[in-house]
Amino acid sequence: MEAQQFDLKRELQRKTVHVTSVLIVIFYFFLSRQLILLVLSLLLIISLVVEFARLELGLKLPFFHKLYREKERDSLSGNVFFLMGAIIAISVFSKEIALAAILMATIGDASAAIFGKRFGKTWIPKLKHKAVEGCAAEFIVDVLIGCIFINSLLVIIVMAGTATIVETIVNKMDDNLLIPLFSGFSGQILTYILSTGCL
Repeated sequence: MEAQQFDLKRELQRKTVHVTSVLIVIFYFFLSRQLILLVLSLLLIISLVVEFARLELGLKLPFFHKLYREKERDSLSGNVFFLMGAIIAISVFSKEIALAAILMATIGDASAAIFGKRFGKTWIPKLKHKAVEGCAAEFIVDVLIGCIFINSLLVIIVMAGTATIVETIVNKMDDNLLIPLFSGFSGQILTYILSTGCL
């Protein structure tokens, strides 16, 4: 039980960093697309400098070293991939789609991890450490996120479903990059199809 509680505490610490994505959403409402992209690019550069110091120079950064997953010890952290995903999403997708996709990649993903680790009892075969309860939690949270920004329920469900599937089946690649891209792309394509009257 103590090990499980410790793991949950570490997971909460890691996911707290991801909640900073809310700031991106807030800033995007008040800043132009070009300015928010410049800010995110600056943050990406800073993150890459930090990663260079950690990976190439072997520096152990106070506090931050506790936030890395085991698989990130010798590779780029999820924050770098998240910033890359956010930059691409904002550059390519509409504001509503981009913001929903970004939050699905962070808050939705955090819900799956925390809820799955805490309450997971039904484990998905052949998928390591993935619980049905965590997947359900992510899908519900992603739908709620979509309802904040998007009018079409169909688009919301497709984006939430895509984000949940990507988070569930991706293991070796970084879902911080893949979730905003795949969920945003599916939402943008479906929005275009609906606007043409094909559905």
